[in-house]
Amino acid sequence: MQVFKFGGASVKDAEGVKNLAKVLKTLGFENTLVVVSAMGKTTNAMEVVVKNYFENSAELKSALQDVIKYHNAILLDLFENENHPVFKKTASLFKELDGFLRSNKSPDYNFVYDQVVSYGELVSTTIISEYLINIGIGNKWIDARNHIKTDNYYRRANVNWNQTQRRITADFNPKVLNITQGFLGSDANNFTTTLGREGSDYTAAIYAYCLNAVNVTIWKDVPGVLNADPRYFENAQLLHQISYEEAIELAFYGASVIHPKTLQPLQRKEIPLFVKSFLNPENQGTRVGKGITLKPTVPCFILKKNQVLIKLSSLDFSYIIEENISDIFRLLHQFKMKVDVIQNSAISFSVCIDNVYDTLEQLLQHLKAKFRVTCHAGVSLYTIRHYNDVVLKTLETDKTILLKQMTQETVQLVTKS
Repeated sequence: MQVFKFGGASVKDAEGVKNLAKVLKTLGFENTLVVVSAMGKTTNAMEVVVKNYFENSAELKSALQDVIKYHNAILLDLFENENHPVFKKTASLFKELDGFLRSNKSPDYNFVYDQVVSYGELVSTTIISEYLINIGIGNKWIDARNHIKTDNYYRRANVNWNQTQRRITADFNPKVLNITQGFLGSDANNFTTTLGREGSDYTAAIYAYCLNAVNVTIWKDVPGVLNADPRYFENAQLLHQISYEEAIELAFYGASVIHPKTLQPLQRKEIPLFVKSFLNPENQGTRVGKGITLKPTVPCFILKKNQVLIKLSSLDFSYIIEENISDIFRLLHQFKMKVDVIQNSAISFSVCIDNVYDTLEQLLQHLKAKFRVTCHAGVSLYTIRHYNDVVLKTLETDKTILLKQMTQETVQLVTKS
């Protein structure tokens, strides 16, 4: 069993879908599961739908129509016969989504987000499955929500591994080509959940773990795992191989090429992970596995923008000790903040966070009740693995550094953007 994951960039248009089919024909698709994300920037477009649902109902219909038009254009490019069943299937999915938006009574933004955004993956896999059948590649379309069971932590759900393993084992035919959605699961009440942005990689790893796959391949628009994001750093280099441990470190610090949770299930069963270019499928790309060293040995750069740096100090200059720190972390957990950097001294505590759930103001109000609070929003977080003095000095040039933290292998800088 092999697992292929195709991201949104790889299926952003009709040519991308055709290229997916070409990759399957080139490399073979026996005993294969294909995990697919929403097409192109559909998730972003769906987020606009959710935002308008809560904040600007006058624009809701227009935002939804933009998503429908985008997919219809791809359909018309892929299928000459407009009476093909795929047109009715996708229309039915969008009608289902419209029905939810009309009938929903829940005021929970995160719940609504998961119910709405998930249609991006449901539509993309429907189109791709039908296209493959149309060109003679038989396959089985699978609803991942029937397999991947989670809690109800909407937008970042936690997998119930026992239930998920049982369901996949009982209801999966590994002898055929299977097509399913990344990013999606369902809770105990069968409401849709999502695994976090870019969670399709994690979906591929979940299936690979439960099916004892021989490998997982993530298909990207880059040659493999690079030592830096070429959008922000010049002269990015391809990493030919990295260990699970190194990949987990890079993912933890925010390297966008691999979802942070992806490596853990693969490492437990020593399932190799390949990251390759969907434009050049026969190139080697990057291999992630057990007991292999970083090759080449070069500094690795990670940039996370639009972060928040909070600096706390005690109101009476008393020490910030275990009890205070416990309170701080309880609040960070309560308001669902993702912590990226922590630094503390006798009377101060600094934390750089990702305000994913837009709960910063509530958090600050609670912190101000106990601490002096300084907040810097919109900061950038730079992380360098395997740094040296030259690259560090270059990176620090012309930047206002708000926080700096160094260990033997890693340096992190929080700067004004």
